Amino acid sequence: MDNHSSRSALGFGLLLIILGGLFLVGRIVPSAFGWVEGFSWPLIVVGIGILLLIIGAISGTPGMAVPAAVVGGIGGLLYWQNTTGNWQSWAYAWTLIPGFVGIGSLFAGILGGEAAPIGAGIRLMLISLILFAIFSAIMSPFMGGPVLLGRYWPVLLIVLGGVLLLQAFLQRGRSDYE
Repeated sequence: MDNHSSRSALGFGLLLIILGGLFLVGRIVPSAFGWVEGFSWPLIVVGIGILLLIIGAISGTPGMAVPAAVVGGIGGLLYWQNTTGNWQSWAYAWTLIPGFVGIGSLFAGILGGEAAPIGAGIRLMLISLILFAIFSAIMSPFMGGPVLLGRYWPVLLIVLGGVLLLQAFLQRGRSDYE
């Protein structure tokens, strides 16, 4: 087993042991987690994301930051929706998920000391924010939400297309020199 596989197995094994221990304590002492009832259920999802990040950092597996950011980000969205009751915002909130992957890539790059995931993470966050603005501008008027850009939302499509074209030209230019 190579070093990366053993670290991944270590992280996953540690996660299973922690979760098993928590569930066992909950079975043996049912009142042990009574304090959790005061929390909103989506915070459990955020906590799992934080736990994944900690396990990734302990096991030396920076790639764990990506699923940690996705799980934690979705937990944050669920918390906001549960608090506000704005569940119909899923019609456009899903566009933030690629941004969560970008945040995870950014953390993975920082933890692993590599520059490539950092650049990819920043691009994913930018694309995600543009998509969020586009979809929320399209969907919000139908759901009684705020109108972000009014009739000018197509400008965001143009900006996104320009970003993707620029990225493609830069990638092609780099490959021509290699």
